[in-house]
Amino acid sequence: MKAPKRWVRRVLRSARLQHVLCWTVQLYIRLVYLTNRWRVEGGEIPRRLRTGSGGLIVAFWHGRMMMIPLAQPRLAPVHMLISAHRDGRIIAGAVSYFDVGYIAGSTRRGGVGALRAMLKLLGDGDWVGITPDGPRGPAMRASGGIINVARLAGTPIVPLAFATSRRRVLNTWDRFYLALPFGRGLYLWGEPIEIAADLEGEGIERARALIETRMNELAAEADRRVDAPAASRHLANRAVEARR
Repeated sequence: MKAPKRWVRRVLRSARLQHVLCWTVQLYIRLVYLTNRWRVEGGEIPRRLRTGSGGLIVAFWHGRMMMIPLAQPRLAPVHMLISAHRDGRIIAGAVSYFDVGYIAGSTRRGGVGALRAMLKLLGDGDWVGITPDGPRGPAMRASGGIINVARLAGTPIVPLAFATSRRRVLNTWDRFYLALPFGRGLYLWGEPIEIAADLEGEGIERARALIETRMNELAAEADRRVDAPAASRHLANRAVEARR
């Protein structure tokens, strides 16, 4: 275990190695996208919301971010909230190849500057992607930070999930969903979740639980539609737990 950890630390400290790793990651994402047969369901939802002048918060789990930069439709400039930690630089560097901007921070840690940046972007009509369980988990458990952003911005939250028929679910804290080439893929958009500006107390907790449940159900449904039963069972269990 020590050797891999030393290698990871070396990559995170070297700008040149980070660049190579980011380039390799984006190349693999493109390979997966080009070699799978993709379809998009629910794409009319962001199109319908785009008729307004405000922005949009797109919510997806940390473990399912791999193929999100290529999700369609893209109707506005897109930015992702990414951890300011060193490993966040790898993600930021990789998504930049897809014309996706990033905001350094999180909804829970060091978030004042990040919150201001998100509110400005959303006010300008841009889209902001948030992983409600990032950057450290627990996996597939939504934090309340996304509620605060939506409440202050007056912006709906739209869940988004992807699934592929060929994949590996890695043994990482976020159960990272590694999509594989040469199969079928699906992007599944969920119905928007509106957050009232005056929401507080128990209302915030109910909204948080609703987002968590909707996101787990959406991911499980995406798995079911591409016939990925193992991942579906795990997510279905999480959705049941969230409703308790």
